[in-house]
Amino acid sequence: MTGAEEFTPESERVMRTLRDQIIDGTRAPGSKLVERELAAELGVSRLPVRDALRDLVNEGLVTPRPRTWAVVREFSPSDISDLSEVRSALETLAFRLAAQRRTRAGLTRLRADLDAELAAAAKGDGAQARRAAADFHETVTELADNALLSELDTTLRSRMRWLLGQHDDFDAVAEEHEALYRAIEERDEELVGELAVRHLATSSAEATAHRSRAAAQV
Repeated sequence: MTGAEEFTPESERVMRTLRDQIIDGTRAPGSKLVERELAAELGVSRLPVRDALRDLVNEGLVTPRPRTWAVVREFSPSDISDLSEVRSALETLAFRLAAQRRTRAGLTRLRADLDAELAAAAKGDGAQARRAAADFHETVTELADNALLSELDTTLRSRMRWLLGQHDDFDAVAEEHEALYRAIEERDEELVGELAVRHLATSSAEATAHRSRAAAQV
């Protein structure tokens, strides 16, 4: 690997750090993101912070404010409803296409995501379980092998990863992913469609419960 391949711009590293913190919930919705303070915290100049915040605004995770600060986006019930409707349409298609078109290499990647999720759930590591669960869904989209679907997934990825992280019953989500994996492996389109609908319902109920618990802690 060359040095050029290893180099990651500071703005991208800052963006990844902030994105993970927002999606993981360690930076709470509505919390301030001040350029000067973030630069000192992350040990960089203000320019890469400014660039990172601009990119996170474009990804839908940050809301801009005048001059040199922003806030972590507070997703309204309407925002969440819109995201959930789009997720339902895209994921139902993605799971069905994945069952049709999965490859052995694709199944290996999907199994690795699932195993990582199961291991994190068994340890009670919520952050890693949520990340692995989101990875599982992204790999399903890859297995669907549809360029337009992948393009839409890229555009919505950060917001969808946030939505997919709104759950606390890690074992139940992982078990549903296990069933979906088996249906994809068997190319059972009818079953995978039924399981996808059930999984969306579970996710919706979990998200409601998760937000209720979060609100009670404020």
